[in-house]
Amino acid sequence: MERLIEKLLFSSRWILAPVYLGMSLALLALGIKFFAEVYHLLHTIMEVTEADLVLRLLALVDLVLVGSLIVMVMFSGYENFVSKIDVKEGGDNLGWLGKLDASSLKLKVAASIVAISSIHLLRAFMSIGNQAVFDETSSTKLMWFVIIHLTFVVSAVMMGVLDKMSFASHREDH
Repeated sequence: MERLIEKLLFSSRWILAPVYLGMSLALLALGIKFFAEVYHLLHTIMEVTEADLVLRLLALVDLVLVGSLIVMVMFSGYENFVSKIDVKEGGDNLGWLGKLDASSLKLKVAASIVAISSIHLLRAFMSIGNQAVFDETSSTKLMWFVIIHLTFVVSAVMMGVLDKMSFASHREDH
């Protein structure tokens, strides 16, 4: 009975496989949105101000970072929790594939969130320059953007510190 339960529990990891496959559909949706934004930008490039151009480019960078995050979570999550990904010799390969454990993946995700948050914060600062009037509502909004961003930064740093304290010696042993 125990072996049957353990076999069922171990096999249940395959329930995650369609979830990771679904992430590739999310990546496809993101790619469509990216190219729609590029098309729109190129279509209106002559009417766009320099500040607007920078804001739109930051939005594109933001989409790329989110896409990279999806790829990283999709591949390393699948490999950590479902099954090893076998890539043929001489074929396409990702240097980090097989090297990210669950803890390292969390740190990479946290760093990506900080990078994405940084872009949103930069966009918020730049959009202030486009406003005719900088009122108290804008100031309060900006303050909350900074607080939320700092929360992400502190959280990522704390996760790194805790990971180093908890798992660094374990990783060196293996």
